[in-house]
Amino acid sequence: MNTAQFTPAGTLTAEDLGRIHLIGVGGVGMSGLARLFLTRGLPVSGSELREWPSLAGLRALGGTIHSSHEATNLDGVDTVVYSSAIPQDHLEMVEARRRGLRVLHRSEALAAAMTGRRTVAVAGTHGKTTTTSMVTMVLQQAGTDPSFVIGGEISEVGSGAHHGTGEYFVVEADESDRSFLIYRPYVSIITNVEADHLNTYGDLANLEAAFAEFARLTDPDGFIITCADDAGGRRLAETLRAEGRRVWTYGEAADADLRLSEMASSAQGVRYLAEVEGRSLGEVRLPIPGRHMGLNSAAAVLAAYLLELPVESAEAALGAFPGVRRRFERKGVADGVLVYDEYAYHPTSMTLALQTLREVAGEGRLIVVFQPYRLYRTRDLQAEIAAALGIADELVLLEVFGPGELRQPGEGAAALIEAVPLPADRKVFVDSWDEVPAEVARRARPGDVVVTMGAPPISLMGDLLIDALLARAGGATAVGTAVGADGAAAAAG
Repeated sequence: MNTAQFTPAGTLTAEDLGRIHLIGVGGVGMSGLARLFLTRGLPVSGSELREWPSLAGLRALGGTIHSSHEATNLDGVDTVVYSSAIPQDHLEMVEARRRGLRVLHRSEALAAAMTGRRTVAVAGTHGKTTTTSMVTMVLQQAGTDPSFVIGGEISEVGSGAHHGTGEYFVVEADESDRSFLIYRPYVSIITNVEADHLNTYGDLANLEAAFAEFARLTDPDGFIITCADDAGGRRLAETLRAEGRRVWTYGEAADADLRLSEMASSAQGVRYLAEVEGRSLGEVRLPIPGRHMGLNSAAAVLAAYLLELPVESAEAALGAFPGVRRRFERKGVADGVLVYDEYAYHPTSMTLALQTLREVAGEGRLIVVFQPYRLYRTRDLQAEIAAALGIADELVLLEVFGPGELRQPGEGAAALIEAVPLPADRKVFVDSWDEVPAEVARRARPGDVVVTMGAPPISLMGDLLIDALLARAGGATAVGTAVGADGAAAAAG
């Protein structure tokens, strides 16, 4: 995708877009953008073939949702917004161009909404959704009422977007298609830089160059934050500092600007001591376990410190952080089995999440239900993904979700399951979505932890697993919002 042709931040305002129509409005990123526009008082419509949970909220805010893709959906529309998942020959895209309507990529529409605000943009190969959520809650706790758009929903808040009255706009910046290069941040946070999206960048060197380009777009009066514990983040900091740019780092490394010490993680959460410029910031606690969660929170603490916000607000917000849906989300307990849902599908984030779930499982076993998201990532990082899955005691593997990708013979789950270093009786490929709950119910024992992990549709599986486990125990009521097997299969595509 040639982002050089995109309209950069500061060129348009959200109000310039007029009546806005979003194609595929049910996805997390698009529904969040629609919510932002609706809470800003703008007229919004969208088209979506599936009845995703987010759509009810959009309708309640006044949005018009079409359940089919039709040329007439664009009647009265001024601007059409699409995501990278929408092909250029999509019916509504073709019709928009025929009518001469303004057509914007999601990132361009989001950039328009940022105009006039100080943008805090969070990028990174992984961890950016959680970090963006943490930064948002810290700014909210400090009373700044930020606007925000996050690629996930903050648990218990139930929203991934909001139009605030304050000067800050917090956004998750997506590097996968280079679209983050049209933003003009006041603060840039880069959690890590690792090999990923090589279908876009070709190799790690080009990916690192794109992150450097993103960081250079930061306002000279603002600042850049990177992780000193990440090799890519450290290289980036060195490059930018040599250019005279303001870069601050965080981590357990001895030379980190915000240094973490005595970090400890348990099933109850993570804690550490924080120090910056020789000043102790005291103890930071999160109710969510995982050392990676501690590092993510440190980025939010450092941002608050540099924005001269009360550190106490950061500590209070993080101490009550409820987590992000699909990021280490506890779904419930059924027949003595604890069920989690986790979005991770990059091998580093998978490894960190599974190591943390291993801590939670204690003497119980860890059973992973994994659906790879992208074919190119599964192919390019197969050995690393397989090693991460090897942390599990049992693996139930589904075929790669791969929307829009063509699988070649020998690619996908068939090759991946062979590479996972588990005995044959402790890993299984299940080609039917409907068979997964029974398979897990057969394998899981009281005291075990089960996690559904990977592509977005797998998030629907958690409730089905709880149903199956309760049925095994003779129960009749599911925990949480259950979906039927037919609906889950449809969502799996």
